[in-house]
Amino acid sequence: MTEDTAPAGMPRLTKLDHEECLRLISPGGVGRVAFNNPAGPVILPVNYTIEQGAVLFRTALGGPMDSDLRTGIEGADFMVAFEVDHIDESTREGWSVLVRGGAHHITGDVNKSAVESWPGGDRPLYIRISPNEVSGRRIKHT
Repeated sequence: MTEDTAPAGMPRLTKLDHEECLRLISPGGVGRVAFNNPAGPVILPVNYTIEQGAVLFRTALGGPMDSDLRTGIEGADFMVAFEVDHIDESTREGWSVLVRGGAHHITGDVNKSAVESWPGGDRPLYIRISPNEVSGRRIKHT
């Protein structure tokens, strides 16, 4: 159902525009990175922040996002999906934002205090997702 066709009192699913999507995910927090590796699709949670319109997160050297997100070709992108949502189970309302784009290992200067990593440990590898597409949806009862 869309906002235009849902009867009164029923859930309404609406598309979010680009600006609203970025506003919702801009506080940072926890998101999920989805990508393919040699064994098949993988989805991993990460702590992230938004910097200059791009998603930034950090991870461990030698982990799946280290080797699996390297193309081996200078300047080539490894395409990934990144998802953030907020769901209120008691009201059955919430939103979801999907960012798709190229993942880049950052080798230069980076604001190292920008991303706190909850798991702790040594996580010196920073990865930036440069969005090609940002989309989202909201479900709300009216």
